Amino acid sequence: MVPNVTNRLANVTARQLTCESCGAEFTCDPGGSCWCFDEAVRLPLPKAGQSRFKDCLCAKCLMKLARESETGS
Repeated sequence: MVPNVTNRLANVTARQLTCESCGAEFTCDPGGSCWCFDEAVRLPLPKAGQSRFKDCLCAKCLMKLARESETGS
């Protein structure tokens, strides 16, 4: 069983972020109603040190990453 991410992040406050991939600004609110909860894309969360990104990505870059992972490119 996969742990519910929202339960682990219930006390986290919203953050204003800049996407590491494209530079777009967006809000990440895992303790509230974050936009990513409504996305159909579900990528496995990488273990620490296994991703080229250190934080959340914007919706556009998340979708691009999902397409790349599906095609293996």
